[in-house]
Amino acid sequence: MATDTIDHGTLSRLVEAGAVRGAHIVGQPGGWAVMVRYGMHERPLATKNTRAVRVWRRFETLASYLKGIGLTQFDVDAANFDQDAVTTAKRPDRAEALKRAHEAAAYDAWFREQVQASIDDPRPSIPGEEVEARFAKKREALRKRMVQGQA
Repeated sequence: MATDTIDHGTLSRLVEAGAVRGAHIVGQPGGWAVMVRYGMHERPLATKNTRAVRVWRRFETLASYLKGIGLTQFDVDAANFDQDAVTTAKRPDRAEALKRAHEAAAYDAWFREQVQASIDDPRPSIPGEEVEARFAKKREALRKRMVQGQA
């Protein structure tokens, strides 16, 4: 039988309504879970997407989360907590996304530097019509060479 869980939204509403009787933090291999007591129920807090029991790797992060939603008092059972079992999450998808974000930020910084350097360049600007005329001549010369090469 699947364990009934409670999600963040429901927990927040229960705390606002004053319906939460307490929270019990349970240590386990890999981190800390929360059991929420409300009404006649005690249910674990679940992750947003998978509805699996949510586990925090750091106790301080969990305590900050609970304090942030208004639960400032809770009890802790560290009997099954195993610090050696705490491992770094393997998230190659997030690592790739962060790599792309850093690359994009670096490109953006480079691009802004190039634009600023152009703005700060003391040489006089060349009118657009003159640039168009220069490149039109270059294109025409290239076309002529291409035609001569085909003949």
